[in-house]
Amino acid sequence: MRIAELIVFIAYFIFMIGIGVFFFLRSKSGGEKGYFLGGRQMGPWVSALSAGASDMSAWVLMGLPASIYAAGLGQAWIAIGLGIGYAISWLVQAPRLRRYSIAANDSITIPQFLTNRFLSKSKALQVVCAIIFLVAYTVYAASSIKACGTLFNTVMGIDATVAMYIAAVIIICYTFLGGFSAVCWTDFFQGLLMLGALLIAPIFAMGMINAGQGAASMEALPENYWNLFANWKDIVSGFGWGLGYFGMPHIIIRFMSLRSDKDLKKSAKIGISWTVLILIFSVASGVIGHLLMGELADSSTVFIQMVRKIFPGLISGLLLSAILAAAMSTADSQLLASASAFASDVYKPIIRKNKASEQEMLWAGRYVVLAIALIAVFIAADPNSGTIMGLVENAWGVFGAAFGPVLLLALFWRRYNFQGALAGIITGAAVDILWLIFLKGTGIYEIIPGFIAGLLVSVIVAKLTAAPSDEVTAIFDQVAAGEEIEVAACEEAAAE
Repeated sequence: MRIAELIVFIAYFIFMIGIGVFFFLRSKSGGEKGYFLGGRQMGPWVSALSAGASDMSAWVLMGLPASIYAAGLGQAWIAIGLGIGYAISWLVQAPRLRRYSIAANDSITIPQFLTNRFLSKSKALQVVCAIIFLVAYTVYAASSIKACGTLFNTVMGIDATVAMYIAAVIIICYTFLGGFSAVCWTDFFQGLLMLGALLIAPIFAMGMINAGQGAASMEALPENYWNLFANWKDIVSGFGWGLGYFGMPHIIIRFMSLRSDKDLKKSAKIGISWTVLILIFSVASGVIGHLLMGELADSSTVFIQMVRKIFPGLISGLLLSAILAAAMSTADSQLLASASAFASDVYKPIIRKNKASEQEMLWAGRYVVLAIALIAVFIAADPNSGTIMGLVENAWGVFGAAFGPVLLLALFWRRYNFQGALAGIITGAAVDILWLIFLKGTGIYEIIPGFIAGLLVSVIVAKLTAAPSDEVTAIFDQVAAGEEIEVAACEEAAAE
């Protein structure tokens, strides 16, 4: 164990908790919208790096480099698909969603938006969304907590399960206290740390390889290791990863939190640039790590081993904190998204029949954060739960298939209706899960059939059922025209 690394980790944890305490003391009167959406007052830099950091969990420092390390450049299509999908999401989906979420009765969650988009009094869609959120986010958070356990076990020899509980406690603390603002600001700093680590480590490693200190030569690697087009299934599945961005609630909620359309344009440039750099250097870490380190028993530790070989304790501790940053920045966003879905879409309208006070709502959300984190730890600690990348892949597929096509249709199709949205979400999630269980051996990522099925069923059901009302289409037309819509007017329309 390097004492310097331990000191850096402890300092990092104290800093994260400090942010949570700061926003807890500052936001006493923020209410539900303040806790779950930051009062729609997020600036472009914070929103951009928060969206990116909440997306790029520990898999970008451990899962993706491990895949590249073990299987070669064919796995780089995951990064290519993600880069393209992320850019389209910011440029096409984000502007419309920000305006429409305000127009749709000032919605603060994705389930609320989808219900208010159709001025529906039915809570069926909100309940279905909340159930999917709770299940998928628990699996997703487990991957981040598992990464923390692997990091502490590899670096310090601490029992992986104990390390998972420690990480979960830290994440719960600042999410529990500070809500959306704390999550976004911790993600901002964590995003900077992740980028710095991924830029520095491969560059220094390449210098050592050029100096003759590499453990493996390029010629010694498998024949197809450098072939980007070795397997067409890798290409198709890689682009399938990009589809996930259109339905990833903890990422697109950042679009809704921005102060203005002007900030959104600036945020898009920052966010896309950050993500592209992160993906490029994540792929580079896998390749360069293989050349520097040679064969490793556990490929998921390639970035960890590379950093520890190159740098002394204080610097390696700082760079390895990026893995904590990646894991925690995603887990906190997932916990908060789950909490907001349950509190705003189930607890308040169904359990409490809209009688819950704002303070009661906040505490209901906090208790959900605690419950999901504990379940996620149990999943992560199970040796049969799968790899970090595998857990991310499963949760990512469910979200992309269930919500991606529905959100795109809700934002851009005037004829779309409530029945089509509900059918699309259920179908997309069901096909994704069934494909994962029975047809995973085909080598095609389950998000692709799930997304296609959700899209087709959404359109068919919407066409076969009644068209939306004039009030619904009027709001759509105003949003499409880029007009500002008063929240009060939307509330009146919903009441009618």
